[in-house]
Amino acid sequence: MVSLGLMVRQAHHKLVRQSSPQVVKTRFAPSPTGVLHVGSAYTALFNFAFAKQNKGKFLLRIEDTDRTRLVKGAEEQIIAALAWLGLTWDEGPIRQSERLPFYQRYAKELVEKGKAYYCFCSEERLAKMRKSQQEKDLPPKYDGRCRRLDPKKAGERAKREKYVIRLKVPESGETSFTDLIRGRITFKNAEIDDQVLLKSDGFPTYHLAVVVDDHLMKVTHVIRAEEWISSTPKHILLYRALGWKIPTFAHLPLLRERDRAKLSKRHGAVGVVEFQEEGYLPEALLNFLALLGWSHPKGKDIFPLSEFIKKLDLARISTSAPVFDRGKLDWMNGEYMRKLKIKNLKLRICEYLKNYRGLDVNPDLIEQIVPLIRERIKKLSEFEEMAGFFFKDVAWSPELLVQQGETTVSAKEKLEESSKLLKGMEDWKAEKLEREMRKLAKNRGWKAPVLFMTLRVAISGKKVSPPLFESMEVLEREKVLQRIEKAASVL
Repeated sequence: MVSLGLMVRQAHHKLVRQSSPQVVKTRFAPSPTGVLHVGSAYTALFNFAFAKQNKGKFLLRIEDTDRTRLVKGAEEQIIAALAWLGLTWDEGPIRQSERLPFYQRYAKELVEKGKAYYCFCSEERLAKMRKSQQEKDLPPKYDGRCRRLDPKKAGERAKREKYVIRLKVPESGETSFTDLIRGRITFKNAEIDDQVLLKSDGFPTYHLAVVVDDHLMKVTHVIRAEEWISSTPKHILLYRALGWKIPTFAHLPLLRERDRAKLSKRHGAVGVVEFQEEGYLPEALLNFLALLGWSHPKGKDIFPLSEFIKKLDLARISTSAPVFDRGKLDWMNGEYMRKLKIKNLKLRICEYLKNYRGLDVNPDLIEQIVPLIRERIKKLSEFEEMAGFFFKDVAWSPELLVQQGETTVSAKEKLEESSKLLKGMEDWKAEKLEREMRKLAKNRGWKAPVLFMTLRVAISGKKVSPPLFESMEVLEREKVLQRIEKAASVL
């Protein structure tokens, strides 16, 4: 049964879309303070899909005004990660650091309108104020000292003193908005801080810059993480103070680990580039992210991005924090790998080995190997571990070669007799190889599984590998015989 809250949100969502004549535009606005977090990619995906669903535009904006937290090369990494995911933008990238005159202009305009004010409080005073509030168990909030200054005198002081510009929040009343995911949300103005809009270095804070840019760039829908809900009333007050149309808001739930903690490296990868390096396919990662907090109307787990764009309904997104189940992601990635044609999977593996392992492997060899491992492999990174013996040297130890219940002498005998038989074989096909090895085991009174395991270790250097005789066929006679003889010499 559909809940009343869901029905209300869906109806509001439909009304907004029907009544809005302008082109739908969403934006993704990361800060270049590190690699693209998978939680940020989650936000980018929903913004991209919503824009495409409505035949609108998707904007990329780089919010780089906090100069103290910038990381060299982060912007390039973010752009590369979005491109790898296939979340291409229609406008941008636009950098806020190149737009300072806009923010300064509107900050001054707010002061002139009496909607903001100059604040001259020192860092020392503010620190002392916050400490006092903490001791009294009061919420941290500016005490309004400079708000009470005469505007004309404050303007004169601003010509010679260091200052910031603060938003003048109404001291009474409420600020409300309808969230497309969460419904009606209301804040008491008395609990909203007089937020800094323009810092003393002339750079804007997030609050001013995001409102100015969203307006000037004609963003119609702000889809972002729930951590920004508490900032939304400040933004709405800014829109009203500047006389601008307020966009529609939707706040996505934060992703959580299985233990409900925030996504953390101690649980596994959190950066998109890390998932790329681990061998996940971008289409699988996007499909997985799409199912976090949202479900396909028909209950499907596997579907392409184009289908997600068609079926997306923001009102269907759950407000509870979805679990980032890495096990499910592995399963899903494996499913996507198996859906690829052999030639396409070969190309993905070749590219991965070259870019992340520094290995330039013959594509024809990879194509022969793929059918042997595609049912087991879940990530591109597993290919080298599972099938590296096809194109890399292997090593053995007597302990590995000698199976339980065997001796060094009996293991060596099995290898030497197998070598003799294989040298005389002309038909080097898996079926023939298996048939002749079974005959050898029967004639010598050996247990076939023991013989096969001894051969497996000799050929692959491991006790677990792709099917033995198919592997021998791919490796070809010379290499197989060479490895068996070297393994025998170890014994």
